[in-house]
Amino acid sequence: MLISDQIAELIDAMLSERDGILEIRRNEMAERLGCSPSQINYVIASRFSPERGYLTVSRRGGGGYIRIVRKRFPDGRMTLMHALSSIGGTIRKEDARILIRNLVENEAISPDVGRVMTVAVSDPDVERLPDRDAARARRLKKMLIALTD
Repeated sequence: MLISDQIAELIDAMLSERDGILEIRRNEMAERLGCSPSQINYVIASRFSPERGYLTVSRRGGGGYIRIVRKRFPDGRMTLMHALSSIGGTIRKEDARILIRNLVENEAISPDVGRVMTVAVSDPDVERLPDRDAARARRLKKMLIALTD
């Protein structure tokens, strides 16, 4: 198993034990796992992002920490609104696919709607555009807005 997978599994387990809110010191976690602190940062940035339903806050310095909060919403509409607000002016194709997969897993959208959305954000016509990530973000936002109406 890769060290990044081990880090992600440990963080996920700790989040589950603590009702979705976790504060860690990255140096202590790196020591515990025998890896560098930058690997902890990488895993948090790539696997615990807003697109995946997490909020992260870090404080640097001697007493620094990283707080990770798993966002859970009471209904599908709130989940869709959170997803909508997490999309900036651009979104990479892989990030869009992750966001859509999380919406399906959290039952905010059906698997059928998820497949249609994935096709729309992966459209070869979008991929040929020089501003493809901006066009993808606009397209994804429009679909999410339509689903919240």
